[in-house]
Amino acid sequence: MFRYTKLTLLREVGLWVLALVFLAPFYFLVTTALKSGTEMYTTSPLALPERVDFSAFVDVLTATGNSNVLAGLLNSVIITAGSIVLLIIMGSLTGYVIARNTRRWSKAAYYLFLVAIILPGQLGAVPLYMGARAIGLTGSSWGMIILYTGMLLPVSIFLYSNFFRGLGTSYEEAATIDGATRFQIFSRIVLPMMAPATGTVTIFAGLIVWNDFFTSLIFLGGSDNQTLPVAMYYYIGSLVSEWNSIFAIVIVSMIPILVLFLFAQKRFIQGFAGGLKG
Repeated sequence: MFRYTKLTLLREVGLWVLALVFLAPFYFLVTTALKSGTEMYTTSPLALPERVDFSAFVDVLTATGNSNVLAGLLNSVIITAGSIVLLIIMGSLTGYVIARNTRRWSKAAYYLFLVAIILPGQLGAVPLYMGARAIGLTGSSWGMIILYTGMLLPVSIFLYSNFFRGLGTSYEEAATIDGATRFQIFSRIVLPMMAPATGTVTIFAGLIVWNDFFTSLIFLGGSDNQTLPVAMYYYIGSLVSEWNSIFAIVIVSMIPILVLFLFAQKRFIQGFAGGLKG
């Protein structure tokens, strides 16, 4: 039977204090972004805005040229969504084949993907850029989707193959007896059971692609398809101390990835717990 003791109270107080510490930066972020330029300098950072002012958000969303935040936001959404879809399709198919195949080459392929995870992607940046430019993939959203898919595919395969290995084959054997094809077994039975792994891949890859600055700057620099981090770089570089505008663009960049996490958090936690258990 649960007993509410003094130690329980202390733990709850500690958790609330810790939560407030972590939420404090978000409080400063939102309150400063909602203040006017004058109020920002004349009031305390702890004070709430006397009058909610959205002018900083308007300035951010109406910027043009290299600082076009709306265009960068749209390009980031397209590139991130496209990369996630390809990673789920290719990672799940490859992980399933590796996990269910008992031949020697499957184990060798699995370890090769592990090596690809360990090696830093920056090592191949120069030859990768030269190859992408030679076939016309630089400066385009499709080129970035293909590039990110190739970079993150080893991680996706690693996650899916581990989950598939922990999944029993009884459902697949029963479906085979009922006359289902291999593809039907995978698409209708196995993949839906891998929802936790899919959630993990979605959030993990989504965070990396959405926040990546280095790769986007190199492969999209000077084009009309630059992503949000690059647009933020140019926009913030044009400001000196307009912190309300700087914080406003940070909030704009956070909203899509927070929405993604809210939708996939349950699957992500299940996948993380499953990975630890395995």
